[in-house]
Amino acid sequence: MSSLHETAYPRLRNTITDKELKEYYTPTPEELILISSEKRPILRVGLILNLKLLQRLGYFVPVASVPRSIMQHVLDAMGIKRPITLKQLKDYDRSGSRSRQQQQLREYLGIKPFDLSDQPWLTQIAENASETKEMLADIINVMLEELAHHHFELPGFTVLKRIARAARNKVNDACFREIGLDLSPEAKQKIDELLNPSDGAYSAWNILKREPKKPGNKEVRSYLQHVHWLQTLGETLPEANIPVVKYRQFALEARALTAPEMARLKVHKRYALAVILIRQQHSKALDDVANLYIKMLRSMEAGAQAALNKYILEHQKQIDALIAKFRDVLIAYDQDSEQLAKLQAIGGVLGDDASALIDRCNQHIAYAGNNYYPFMLSNYRQKRALLFNCLDILDLQSSSSDTSSTTLLILLKSLRSTRSEFISEETLNQHLPEPFDTSWFTEKWRKLILSNTKNETGITQRLFHRKYLELCLLLHIKHELSSGDLYIPFSVEFDDYREQLVDDETLDDELDEYSEQVEMPLNNAHLFVTNLKQELSDRSKQVDERFPANLHASIKEGKLSISPIRSEQPLAELQKLDALITENLPEVSIIDILTDTEKWLGLHKLFGPLSGNELRIDEPEKRFITTLFCYGCNLGPVQTAKSVKNISRKQIAWLNLRHASEDRLDKAITQVVNAYNKFDLPKYWGSGKHASADGTMWDLYEQNLLTEYHIRYGGYGGIGYYHVSDTYIALFSHFIPCGVYEAVYILDGLMNNKSDIQPDTLHGDTQAQSYPVFGLSHLLGINLMPRIRNIQDLLLFRPDNRYRYKSIEPLFAGSIDFKLIERHLRDMLRVVISIKKGKITASTILRRLGTYSRRNKLYLAFKELGKAIRTLFLLRYIDEIELRKTIQSATNKSEEFNGFIKWLFFGGEGIIAENVRHEQRKIVKYNQLVANMVILYNVEKMTHVLKHLSKEGVIINKELLNGLSPYRNSNINRFGDYNLDLEKVIPPLDFGIKILETEKAK
Repeated sequence: MSSLHETAYPRLRNTITDKELKEYYTPTPEELILISSEKRPILRVGLILNLKLLQRLGYFVPVASVPRSIMQHVLDAMGIKRPITLKQLKDYDRSGSRSRQQQQLREYLGIKPFDLSDQPWLTQIAENASETKEMLADIINVMLEELAHHHFELPGFTVLKRIARAARNKVNDACFREIGLDLSPEAKQKIDELLNPSDGAYSAWNILKREPKKPGNKEVRSYLQHVHWLQTLGETLPEANIPVVKYRQFALEARALTAPEMARLKVHKRYALAVILIRQQHSKALDDVANLYIKMLRSMEAGAQAALNKYILEHQKQIDALIAKFRDVLIAYDQDSEQLAKLQAIGGVLGDDASALIDRCNQHIAYAGNNYYPFMLSNYRQKRALLFNCLDILDLQSSSSDTSSTTLLILLKSLRSTRSEFISEETLNQHLPEPFDTSWFTEKWRKLILSNTKNETGITQRLFHRKYLELCLLLHIKHELSSGDLYIPFSVEFDDYREQLVDDETLDDELDEYSEQVEMPLNNAHLFVTNLKQELSDRSKQVDERFPANLHASIKEGKLSISPIRSEQPLAELQKLDALITENLPEVSIIDILTDTEKWLGLHKLFGPLSGNELRIDEPEKRFITTLFCYGCNLGPVQTAKSVKNISRKQIAWLNLRHASEDRLDKAITQVVNAYNKFDLPKYWGSGKHASADGTMWDLYEQNLLTEYHIRYGGYGGIGYYHVSDTYIALFSHFIPCGVYEAVYILDGLMNNKSDIQPDTLHGDTQAQSYPVFGLSHLLGINLMPRIRNIQDLLLFRPDNRYRYKSIEPLFAGSIDFKLIERHLRDMLRVVISIKKGKITASTILRRLGTYSRRNKLYLAFKELGKAIRTLFLLRYIDEIELRKTIQSATNKSEEFNGFIKWLFFGGEGIIAENVRHEQRKIVKYNQLVANMVILYNVEKMTHVLKHLSKEGVIINKELLNGLSPYRNSNINRFGDYNLDLEKVIPPLDFGIKILETEKAK
């Protein structure tokens, strides 16, 4: 499904701004000369209107349908005082003069009419576009670009839509046929059994879509068996070598279909969709198993750390006694000068407790230095089999020429059937191609794993403690998998990201243009590093010179201390104005707001069938509004059907399953943001160049892989992570696991933001401080400016070790390796260009760069670059109080937005009931869409109220407008019966209304 407003097809709008009238519809002197040959005023008016509309739209429209504002503007520009009647315009549209003038204008502008002979050419354009695009709107936009490029008059929208649909169907059918023909009879039989089991059992098609539940031992074992079944199922299936966009679209369609519906599809399409869904589920399952493996070990580490802390508290008295005993020994040793007397005195102190004291000392030494590894053994006994089963499923491969990790993996698997407590070095080396290297063991592991003993012949041999060795290897593999040094073929999250990067040719083609875009000499590594080093040198000197006069920062005992920013109390005039706005805003329900916003924007048109076919449901607006209300406010289908009359729970759930996807919700959010951005009022709140990223926890009924205990939020659930503009509107959202480092996703929001508000400065909380995040954001042209809470613990880095400072010297530790940055700048830029071209996401890279890797030079390079960029930012943060105020203001808006969306998510006690991960992600986006629609509604109503108050003499100035906020809810009714009235007349949005006529927002 696609409609006119989704595409770039030009159209006349009812509301046209003064700027647009002047820019697009004012005749030039040359154009006035062109029309002077026409004697009759109506012909001159018709000619100039057709000319301006053809220039603006690319096609002719009846002049009788031209908005009155355009007509009057053109008449004024022509100096015609006598009005042109509607009858005159209609007569002109029916006359032969119109056709004559249209031909004249085509020749004047060099535009060719589009006819049947040009259709094969345009059809080929559409088919080429369909190879990489799935949405009709995207295909139509490609056709529009080519038509404009070749100076064609645009054909009717229905013509373009018909050609695009036919082209997409042809390309899709070819994809289905290619996959279907590659299937063996055995594979087809397996798919048929999925859809219609021969034993009459519950359809395996539904089992295929299974999601992992609460990760207990029983569920993990069951899910690993499910993954093994998926692997066996996929062994006979061909690869689905189709573009990523089509792969995703077909997978969405397949997931939404039931087994009977799949059986009714054409043969090739049925088999192709089944193959794609099986492949996708297998890839997701591999990610799930890898995450299970990592989370089990992470949980064991956390439990061991807690056990160690408990042990230290419980044995504090024993440690005190040992210290006291050691003091007595020292005193006894010090009192006598004779050696024998010393020994006798010490013996008297120790008595018969020497052996017991030695055992206590050994026990303490084993746990010294925060060594929690011994406490992992108790949980390891329960998890050992599951961890090994995970490794059996994951075909781990090394992503570099260093294969030491895969060698360790072979060793680990060889220990699986071993039950002895200790293993000799000789036995260990039997499973390895070369002697086992223990030099990489840390001192903590070395003490636990290695021990020496003498055999029967008196020869000393080295023994390995098997369980500690296994734990060490398992944790090492976890680290390597997290850092990207190990990867999982066919996985999504843990695949080898290097294969997703652009090649040298693409990098060379894009680099010059991108360098100009971000205004950095990226195509000259030496110049880039020189400029960066000079900037860091200049900035550090300036801050050092000004530091004695800095009234808000000081250095105490070598630590930086910054005075907190005091929050300013709102002016009495602002409080009075805010109260007046509240009094004058109409009382509405959530349904009223969603209805009005839907009437303004027509968002339901974005939610057609996932297959891309035409929308064929009754009352689509009503179905969309109720579905949005259901999931965005968390009522659930049953309660929504009770609250909104004449709609059933099945109708609501069906629309969500068959028509809604994350991509479509993002498009709806973008449309709301764009409408919001046209209003005057938000310009007083921010420039749109700043955005803040922050997360808030959402509770879940059931625990699944996305559910995890979050220390900061104190509970189980997932994190809604939002990018909020400084104009208060939310641009993008993610739903991420609690255990994931939030900064991994901080750049994705800006990369995926397609709205008219395009920030270049990003604020975040303390989570957004890692070196790789700073380095990557800089190369992406994003100014990362997070809020700093523990700044006294952060380090600054010198441009060179020779630099020394008078006032801020204690803040620096070490210097930056600019040679490493210069050497690997091209590798870093390959990542950046790949992100820009959509080949890979920033979060995928940051997941790999967020874990230290001794082998990954890319990590080390991003880290060094991040050190430089973060030092530059911290120097500004120390020096500029206005910067700190800006950051605090932006992050406060994020926190206010978090509270606002929670207020709107009032159903079901604010707990997400869905246990399917992609449905949970959709609910978070539904909620963001509802919040943005309420914000848009509030701004529209506030604009009219403020305009009315201004006319009544209420003093309103820029300072007061700056202090307002669209997060208003006192006039909104959340509860009770809801009357969904689609018949009421809603005035269109008026973006041109100005609150202050003499003072414009900057």
